[in-house]
Amino acid sequence: MDFTYTETQDMLRDTLARFLADTYGFEARNKMMAAPEGRDPGIWRSLATELGILGAPFAEEHGGLGGGALENMIMMEELGKVIAIEPYLQTVVIGGGAMKHAGGALADAVIPAIIAGEAIIAFAYAEPQGRYDLANLRTTARADGAGYILNGQKAVVYAAPWATHLLVTARTGGSQRERAGVELFLIDAKLPGVVRRDYPTVDGFQASEVYFENVAIPGDALVSGGIDLVEKLVDEATVAVCGEACGISRKLHEGTLDYTKQRKQFGVPIGKFQVLQHRMADMFIEVEQIASMALMGTLKLDLPAAERKAAVSLAKAKVSRSINFVGQNAIQTHGGIGITQELAIGHYFKRGTMIENQFGSADFHLDRFEKLTLSA
Repeated sequence: MDFTYTETQDMLRDTLARFLADTYGFEARNKMMAAPEGRDPGIWRSLATELGILGAPFAEEHGGLGGGALENMIMMEELGKVIAIEPYLQTVVIGGGAMKHAGGALADAVIPAIIAGEAIIAFAYAEPQGRYDLANLRTTARADGAGYILNGQKAVVYAAPWATHLLVTARTGGSQRERAGVELFLIDAKLPGVVRRDYPTVDGFQASEVYFENVAIPGDALVSGGIDLVEKLVDEATVAVCGEACGISRKLHEGTLDYTKQRKQFGVPIGKFQVLQHRMADMFIEVEQIASMALMGTLKLDLPAAERKAAVSLAKAKVSRSINFVGQNAIQTHGGIGITQELAIGHYFKRGTMIENQFGSADFHLDRFEKLTLSA
């Protein structure tokens, strides 16, 4: 099998990398996070209009570049290298992915808006009692005439303070943990009855607790696909954050290696000490394994559901453990200064720690992998 990227994919990576190098330095990122909105909206507009790369994973018929999951992984890796706080995962990977899979009039309207940078989508799926069970929902969508009435609460909804739309999982029937009755809705984020409590997250993003209080939504807000579509979207998002972890882990290793060449003890750089040379080598191996597993998971997204889930879980379990190893060793090598706000390495560590458990911890995914394969 040929694992080399196409010329178009290499151009996509190079274009985004050059843009981020010019606009997303560490100090610039700090200023964005300190701004009232928690980001610089001009960056997102530039990605859409100047670079035109928000359309990378979409079909040409919608104005995209004809790519797919591999292009998403490439983008996420480059965004990870600068710990970007842009809503690419939520909007393009998850929101855009939902539209691509569902198709129809809703996709025809929303995908061009995503590509143009006009639509920002937040994925409201997690609930306080749910842990990683996507079917454990208390949020309900009760049929009401031609539409629905939405009630419930969603927790830690990344990008919700910036969102024009919310992609919401809700139960139209069945019991709290039953797979049947789980549906997906794309709604206007400003509808009456949608209440947010916004806050910054430890990794620099903005998120919200979102409450739905008798929110009237139209019938055409329903995104067909049910729990199977929700699981597919989360699997696609999982391998996308594995791609992001690749970029973050590379910077953690690179920054730690540079530090060992500069920091001196007993008159010599600490990188001269054999034990730290071994540590740098071990970190490098884990970084390369993250890259390999992210690519493997991405390439298997089109397999039948059980095989796809097993591949994604295998990838995420390894990535979670590897990024933990790389992050912990980066901080241990730096010492206390590594976790301060002043040093970039601490910010990479925080985002890596969040990725470790995002969309499922290593233990969760190993358990899912076992159920899908070893006990079959």
